[in-house]
Amino acid sequence: MLKSLSSLSRLALAGLCLALVAGCSSTAGKVDPTAGWSAERLYSQARADMGSNNWSEARKHLEALEARYPFGVYAQQSLIDQAYINWKDEEPEQAKAAIDRFMQQYPNHPGTDYMLYLKGMITFTPPSAVLSNITRQDPSERDPKGLRESYEAFNELIKRYPDSRYTPDARKRAAWLVNTIAENEVHIAQYYYERGAYVAAANRAQTVVTDFEGAPIAEKALYLMMISYEKLALPELAADAKRVLDRNFPDSKYYQQGLHAPLNYWNPINWF
Repeated sequence: MLKSLSSLSRLALAGLCLALVAGCSSTAGKVDPTAGWSAERLYSQARADMGSNNWSEARKHLEALEARYPFGVYAQQSLIDQAYINWKDEEPEQAKAAIDRFMQQYPNHPGTDYMLYLKGMITFTPPSAVLSNITRQDPSERDPKGLRESYEAFNELIKRYPDSRYTPDARKRAAWLVNTIAENEVHIAQYYYERGAYVAAANRAQTVVTDFEGAPIAEKALYLMMISYEKLALPELAADAKRVLDRNFPDSKYYQQGLHAPLNYWNPINWF
């Protein structure tokens, strides 16, 4: 009797072991169905996923490719595509991380110009910008950090790869960014002025005049300098700012309207 029970115990234990092995195999299959795939197969599947805008699946296959086959052409292309996928999937931090890894590992790669262009695009149109169509928020009123990062990337592309096919578009975007960053500086200067920080307002406005030569917003910056110096009882500096303003912007509109543009009542956002 005891011998029979011992035999049954051994059979039960063996069955349990087999069940655990089978369960582990099943779990492993669910976690990683691409086990054993070649670099070429992983990349091919990732491209197919990209073609159908299945960004999450494409990302998984490319990350697996980079982890398993860190050297070679497919690994290089994997980083390029990861940056693109994360940008399209509105994951800017992951996209920038992929670009930074690429630039560190392959500083002289032929695709560097594209990666610089993509780096500029990532912060040129952040996801939050979509709401500006509804709120009518001026891009210059947003946090300028992303705008500056975008400008720096485009500017590096322009300097390092003047003949790149991406450079003409980068030049247009960089010009827009210069104006937008200058406008942001004027917004800050006006903020200081309206709170009585006239020295800070004058200094900020002067930065726009000196660092962003030719930007249209320089007109408002000069006006801000003039009225800030008037508040500080510095007539000579105020007169200098007025002279430059009159020479560059005769009959400036700011003499009539002041710092605030007339309200557009046809804009629904102003109905509330």
